[in-house]
Amino acid sequence: MWNELIEALLEKTNKQKKNIGSYIPPIIYQKDCVFTKNTHIGKNCSFNGIKIVGTGFVEIGDNFHCGKECLLITASHNYDKGTKLPYDSNDITGFIDIEDNVWFGHRVIVLPDVTIGEGAVVQAGSVVVSDVPKCAVVGGSPAKVFKYRDIKHYEDLKKRKAFLN
Repeated sequence: MWNELIEALLEKTNKQKKNIGSYIPPIIYQKDCVFTKNTHIGKNCSFNGIKIVGTGFVEIGDNFHCGKECLLITASHNYDKGTKLPYDSNDITGFIDIEDNVWFGHRVIVLPDVTIGEGAVVQAGSVVVSDVPKCAVVGGSPAKVFKYRDIKHYEDLKKRKAFLN
């Protein structure tokens, strides 16, 4: 029974890895995840139920960690210049760039054409619609900066390579 469970988990993880454009091991899956071939993932990343949807590109840096049920949307409908209402069949493709050492809480949503700066923390339930600065702590809908990490402490931890495994 135990061996069957381990084999099923390994099979699911290997299927998920096949859907990723590229990644650098180690990569950890805690729950079901959905990736696209346009997703590129750095090393030492941990996913706890992320879904990446759309035809755009996603770049995730090293040491990324996320909570449950996060959603990254890389395309939107053509409602403004389209040929039909409420929108036409053409997607507007975007990108999402998540730099190194970023942490998402549960149920974070990120919309297209956003860069999330190195060391940023995105609070649970946030909707990110615009760029997030380096080491910013953001929250809300739309997500707003409400503080910054202690940059000196952050840089010291980074210099010592004190990353969560």
